[in-house]
Amino acid sequence: MSHIKDYVEANKQRFLDELFELLRFPSVSADSKYKEDVLKTADYIAEKLTSAGADKVEVCPTAGNPIVYGEKIIDPSQPTVLVYGHYDVQPPEPLELWHTPPFEPTVRDGKIFARGACDDKGQMYMHVKAFEVMQNTGGSPCNIKFMIEGEEEVGSENLGLFVKANKEKLAADVVLISDTAMISLEHPSLETGLRGLSYLEVEITGPNRDLHSGVYGGAVANPATILAKMITSLHDENNHITIPGFYDDVLELSKEEREALNKAPFDEAEYKSDLGIDELWGEKGYTTIERTGIRPTLEVNGIWGGYIGEGAKTVLPSKASAKISMRLVPNQQSATITSLFQKHFESIAPKSVKVKVTPHHGGEPAVTPTDSVAYKAAEKAIEESFGKAPIPCRGGGSIPIVALFEKELGLKTVLMGFGLDSDNLHSPNEKYDIANYYKGIETIPLFHKYFSELSKQ
Repeated sequence: MSHIKDYVEANKQRFLDELFELLRFPSVSADSKYKEDVLKTADYIAEKLTSAGADKVEVCPTAGNPIVYGEKIIDPSQPTVLVYGHYDVQPPEPLELWHTPPFEPTVRDGKIFARGACDDKGQMYMHVKAFEVMQNTGGSPCNIKFMIEGEEEVGSENLGLFVKANKEKLAADVVLISDTAMISLEHPSLETGLRGLSYLEVEITGPNRDLHSGVYGGAVANPATILAKMITSLHDENNHITIPGFYDDVLELSKEEREALNKAPFDEAEYKSDLGIDELWGEKGYTTIERTGIRPTLEVNGIWGGYIGEGAKTVLPSKASAKISMRLVPNQQSATITSLFQKHFESIAPKSVKVKVTPHHGGEPAVTPTDSVAYKAAEKAIEESFGKAPIPCRGGGSIPIVALFEKELGLKTVLMGFGLDSDNLHSPNEKYDIANYYKGIETIPLFHKYFSELSKQ
């Protein structure tokens, strides 16, 4: 590994400078005003893949944002790794909560602060630089393909079509993704599963216009009040979700599996301190590790209605809305859960209001095997790089394309993330530790090395 470390050490500043340049592109996929910036980001990644030594680099158009593809085929008879990542990022709002501008990367205390620093530009770009490292320290030990998309943060709507139309091009033996977290550099881990997602928007409409709250208040249902009551009813006193049928397909873990999961290091006091809270909250009967990994959830992601400007305006709003996400666990299906939610939410609305439920996007939960050649290669790579074996963990987030890759390409995925749960993903002041960035670049070549070796045994 010394030659890998030497190359990384000699090119550290350039690797960091290039990441900073990538982070300056405001590649927000959810907002059309950033469309040109999204396209420039794709071109930048294609340029860097080419300069790193990839062949057949293409910026592939879709009905939405382009997908960057590149490959290095050393020998068709050798095993092939398909590296997936995404270059689009979440909207930066609320801007006033950022300590420094979201698209001007800034280093504080050894951490890079910028939108996309960890999710997923920093982690995705580790693979581009690790690929360059391999090309300059003996070459790739196996075939490598890259597929880097620009719509992950809005549901990867066009990725499925691209995958279906390019199965031969994307043929591989495993998918490798770094878009997840590890416990810490002191406690490296590998995620063995991800939750699915059902994401939708609800709108409650009362009167046909905003009303004077003195003239009409008390006589007409207030949509904001009704919405708040309806949302509150979605959890019972044990924080159990009350939608009929919601838990019907949940795959329950055995006592032994739960005990193994809870062996992962977890400091509750530190967890609360980091979040600035005095007490944890969640489904009764489960630990924090279980609540964020193996249990489904329902959360309000945004809620609005009426007057929210400066000063006072005594208004009874005509409409109130909320965005709601549900994280799903193995055996739950996003379409089924979306349907159950819609049916239930409409049924609990009083006749004094009208309800509209709009599904946005979803994805399926996934579990990765821990006895595969690819997982064992990841274990060996981390153990050599970190000096200790990784801890298997369940991830709380969602990467819907993991299930897509298995369905369309017949491929399992290895989730080898180097971020941290505390990296403020989707929040102001997103960050990524520089040490984790470099550690990823050093570790990824070892995965390819061991995957190649173990595949031949």
